Amino acid sequence: MPLRLTQYRLCPRSRSIRLALAEYRLDVELLDEKPWEWRQGFLAKNPAGEMPVLESDNGLTLCGAYSISEFLAEDISLVAHGTAAAPPMLIPGSREDRAEVRRLIDWYHGKFDREVTRELLIEKVYNSMRPSGPIAPDPSILRAVRANLKYHLSYTGFLADSRRWLSGDDLSFADLAAAAHISTCDYLGEIPWREYPTVKNWYQRMKSRPSFRALLGDRVPGTAPPLAYSDLDF
Repeated sequence: MPLRLTQYRLCPRSRSIRLALAEYRLDVELLDEKPWEWRQGFLAKNPAGEMPVLESDNGLTLCGAYSISEFLAEDISLVAHGTAAAPPMLIPGSREDRAEVRRLIDWYHGKFDREVTRELLIEKVYNSMRPSGPIAPDPSILRAVRANLKYHLSYTGFLADSRRWLSGDDLSFADLAAAAHISTCDYLGEIPWREYPTVKNWYQRMKSRPSFRALLGDRVPGTAPPLAYSDLDF
């Protein structure tokens, strides 16, 4: 089933789905979309104007990280159970465990995105790409976002310190969603790693997974990441 993913390389929701597809070892063609353009062709795919969008040659179109992750999680045939190299279940465990995974997915793709990632992308990337001319980042907005980021990093540190993975004993889509947002912030040079050693240790584990390699190779014209962005021993 050939797959195509319409995405933007710094979009955290797109990144989380790329990680999930890579964990399942599914080949996918990446179609780059510029979120600040609100292109009519893309809106025809997803009237909500949100990425990512996953399409296959059999006519299937899935819009948004929520629907795509749930679709993948329900297809247990994608997971080769009983083998040493079996990919992780995206939403594993008991009913209660799965509820916690979904709570954290909503935390990162909802609250973290609203309070941190979306605003960073607008201020530091999207506004510089405006056809009418770039707009400099607003210092007051960046101060507020950085304060929010510290709150979210503290909470992530609490989760990483009290559990094997963020939602419990097993790696889940909650880890992928969190890593997607944090990797975007890291690309933009916004993570004070020395202040959050527990988060750093968890992120190093995520960053070292084979599924992360493509993200570490991403580059966006006009916005270069810090040198440590792709360094596994940062």
